[in-house]
Amino acid sequence: MPLEALRWDVTPIGLHYLLTHYDIPDVDAADWRLAVEGLVERPLTLSLDDLRARPVVEVPVTMECAGNGRAHVEPHVVSQPWLLEAVGTARWRGVAVSSLLEEAGVKEGALEVLFTGLDRGVEGEEEQAYERSLQVAGLVEGDALLAYEVNGVPLPPQHGYPLRLVVPGWYGMTSVKWLSRIAVLDEPFGGYQMRHSYRVRHEEDEPGEPITAIAPRSLMIPPGIPEFLSRARVVEAGRGEIVGRAWSGAAEIVGVDVSTDGGRTWAAAELGDAVLGRWAWRSWRFAWDAEPGEHELCCRARDAAGNEQPLEPPWNLGGYVNNAVQRVAVTVVG
Repeated sequence: MPLEALRWDVTPIGLHYLLTHYDIPDVDAADWRLAVEGLVERPLTLSLDDLRARPVVEVPVTMECAGNGRAHVEPHVVSQPWLLEAVGTARWRGVAVSSLLEEAGVKEGALEVLFTGLDRGVEGEEEQAYERSLQVAGLVEGDALLAYEVNGVPLPPQHGYPLRLVVPGWYGMTSVKWLSRIAVLDEPFGGYQMRHSYRVRHEEDEPGEPITAIAPRSLMIPPGIPEFLSRARVVEAGRGEIVGRAWSGAAEIVGVDVSTDGGRTWAAAELGDAVLGRWAWRSWRFAWDAEPGEHELCCRARDAAGNEQPLEPPWNLGGYVNNAVQRVAVTVVG
């Protein structure tokens, strides 16, 4: 997502970030079915029309890749070289996962729910479908949904047509696309995407910690205009504003600070209302008297749980969860 798209409360579909692990599957919605099975009283086989006939929920969600910011980690790691643009906010519309589990009747002893997509590939020398699991308790009590629409239109192929999982507040790898099967399990799922991928590790042979809720982050719309080759920003001197968005999956955003001198001094920005609800980003703005010269603009967010963005990128083997403050070099001309 180009960072100038932060100006929109809801990201236009074509600007929302994408990461596709394997190929985009070719799905005929007329033949497609969703299976709900495993440790349930009433297994279900549902068409897209069946799902559309059920009570509808719509949730605005800011979704971010767990590798966002990876390109700024030193030493570099081998993976998708995201800068800071792997994010977007959309209105997802569909069926609440909790209501579908209630309809199927989760049996006693259920521990996890496995979500399986139709996309297949080879990873870690294992042929596999992309699939991940979540604990039953979190799904029963949470706001996860099975989405068949985004921003008022049917899911496009790249966003998981005809159905995808959306888990508000969690990094994007959790929201399995091209969903085909939901299985309730009585033990933890040990597939590749759970035991190996998306875990914070510092050594290859350590188990690491699983990645879950989105860490707090704030991003600004790059001010002024870009120099073509370097993309460095050029700003006119005088009174102006720095504006952006902030979000966190762990707790609500309670503040954003801005620095115009590379992080040596900070001042509070004005935080906008949570107009889209708990699971979407909030706007902020900061008045700046730009004086001629070279400046480094920074912004950092903090949430109600006391989490705050670090000044420097944390390192791990996958380059995950790098939520260090954004730094934008600016030349002010007068």
